[in-house]
Amino acid sequence: MTLRLDTLPNGFRIVTEHMPGLQSASVGIWVTAGGRHERAEQNGIAHFLEHMAFKGTKKRSALQIAEEIEDVGGYINAYTSKEMTAYYARVLSADVALALDVISDIVLNPVFDEREIEVERNVILQEIGQSLDTPDDIIFDWLQEASYPDQPFGRTILGPEGRVAGFKREDLTRFVAEHYGPDQMILAAAGGVDHDAIVAQATEIFGGLKPVGAPTVQVATFGGLERREVKDLEQVHFALAFESPNYRAPDVYAAQIYATALGGGMSSRLFQKIREERGLCYSIFAQSGAYEDTGQITIYAGTSEDEISDLMQLTVDELKRAADDMSDAEVARARAQLKAGLLMGLESPSARAERLARLLAIWGRVPDVDEAVQRIDAVGTSDVRKYAAEMAGSRAALALYGPVGKAPGLEAVRKSLLA
Repeated sequence: MTLRLDTLPNGFRIVTEHMPGLQSASVGIWVTAGGRHERAEQNGIAHFLEHMAFKGTKKRSALQIAEEIEDVGGYINAYTSKEMTAYYARVLSADVALALDVISDIVLNPVFDEREIEVERNVILQEIGQSLDTPDDIIFDWLQEASYPDQPFGRTILGPEGRVAGFKREDLTRFVAEHYGPDQMILAAAGGVDHDAIVAQATEIFGGLKPVGAPTVQVATFGGLERREVKDLEQVHFALAFESPNYRAPDVYAAQIYATALGGGMSSRLFQKIREERGLCYSIFAQSGAYEDTGQITIYAGTSEDEISDLMQLTVDELKRAADDMSDAEVARARAQLKAGLLMGLESPSARAERLARLLAIWGRVPDVDEAVQRIDAVGTSDVRKYAAEMAGSRAALALYGPVGKAPGLEAVRKSLLA
């Protein structure tokens, strides 16, 4: 693998990794602007903008954008997260220049046609409606709001219906002007790529743009509230969150290993105890996420109204027990799962390009994969037990959805954790 990085005078960064033997490549633009960069009145605009990028530019219609990539057998897509918006394509190596031309066009030259805005507004409202009809989807938005109340980090990516219904063309152009500068963009490509050719093309396209400066970001503060939504569903959907380390914190890998051992697979504690031994649910898992200044460990399960109290108590019991008897074998298994997930994912040029962009945004450089593996291997059982004890004593947030009358509240969970 050959990793190369160039930065243009205006701050635009270009990072590539050549993967020998591959006949395809992934190329994209990652903009360091996402949901948490929105003001309250802008909530949902980053995601709306992502949609509108595909609705036509100064030289391509929406159909032409799709056709130019698909005519060569490629694939183009985008996503919006809390901290980034990405526009990317997967194509054959011979078509990288075409893909970069199309992606740069949709990022830099969207026309924001008024009729297309109305069409896409309705699409996004349908997307919001679909999420509201998907309990094991919407509950995570509500958990986020309960974890980080009244702040950008706690708001949904999609935005509320009322906001989305009112966005105008000038709202889109304002967000672009504030955040879509070359100094807030990263061009990442991996696979069968030619770094020098990409730099030459990118210099021509992006080199003359003016920087916009670093965005102002409100620090995320974990609030730890409860949200309980009553609805006549077959199951109670339960989600519990604890603040965990940000991605620069020394114990970020201890948190990830802990979450994996707790609920990261069929051999995990929660799966074995609550599903396999007690049969209280079909789905239960724990996961860990890390961000600029915070992180979350999240536990989710769905169960019947009559079983929710037992399920929640067993979950709390496992959280407390992990601090005392997390075994060497469990920690070793979780380490192996993390390393395998990392290394297997990097066999894909799309995953590798995303890794390049994300790490460059975090560190200003791209650490070698071996560095991450060494940090995972350095986490011992005592580190995980220590982290488990600290987390069990920290603040939590709770979201419940469905026939929740018999479900304990957050205060009961806290008391049980501290007992």
